[in-house]
Amino acid sequence: MSIRQQPRRTARILSLLSLSQIRGKLEQLEDIEINDLILSAIRTLSIEIENAIETASDELNRSNDQLFKSETRATNLGSARSMLKESIALTQKAINRLGSVIEIPEFVQLSRQHEVREYALELIGTVDRRRVEIEAILNEVMIDWTLSRLTQIDANILRLAVAEMAFLNIDHKVAINEAIEIAKSYSDDDGYRFINGVLRKVSDKLVKMIKN
Repeated sequence: MSIRQQPRRTARILSLLSLSQIRGKLEQLEDIEINDLILSAIRTLSIEIENAIETASDELNRSNDQLFKSETRATNLGSARSMLKESIALTQKAINRLGSVIEIPEFVQLSRQHEVREYALELIGTVDRRRVEIEAILNEVMIDWTLSRLTQIDANILRLAVAEMAFLNIDHKVAINEAIEIAKSYSDDDGYRFINGVLRKVSDKLVKMIKN
């Protein structure tokens, strides 16, 4: 099913991308309009684009420096290739994020906006109110890892999915599958696999808690 036909997935994406931008406005959560969510989401992606381009530029310059030194040291050529590869990957990430920026207003416009807004605010509000509990659950199942070591996007994907499973009565499989699909667009291969593994552990933990 297309994202444009799923108000709740649209709401999840807006929640994910706007969460860090509107935390200071959570006391007036009910006053937040759909356009505020869209603007916050675009700002988040714009920051990611700027960071990716800046890092790609740095890597490209370092690669260029290594190439000039490659005549005397063969290892420099390998380093240059690695940096160039990283620069290309980061540039591609920036391009993909730019595509997302362009797409967001369109798929919100084509969704049932009232439903999108209501569920997005419910998600954001739940994560804010239950943040301590959500993070305790996640940190308990992430052996040798913590939320603070994750990218902001990956950490927020996990927080939102746990909010759905633990506090919003969303079927665990639905919450996990939605988180994975969103991670495929806004994280990377390692990121969405990690998210999948963590959320399955969370699901097992929550099921055991209910049984006990």
